[in-house]
Amino acid sequence: MNTLIYLIPVALSLGGLGLVAFLWALKSGQYEDLDGASWRILDDGDGEGASSQAGCLTKINLPKPTEG
Repeated sequence: MNTLIYLIPVALSLGGLGLVAFLWALKSGQYEDLDGASWRILDDGDGEGASSQAGCLTKINLPKPTEG
């Protein structure tokens, strides 16, 4: 029973700390761009756009087809 005297304030303070951290994250804009990280991981960083198929095809050096 004596341990509850210590555990209840510790639990309440940790819960309050988590709430303060969550409110800080909301205020600082951590949740505003939820899709941005998923698109940035696919970007190769060449500056030509995220998924430019034409750009990808021009980077591949395939031999020209020969007739005959």
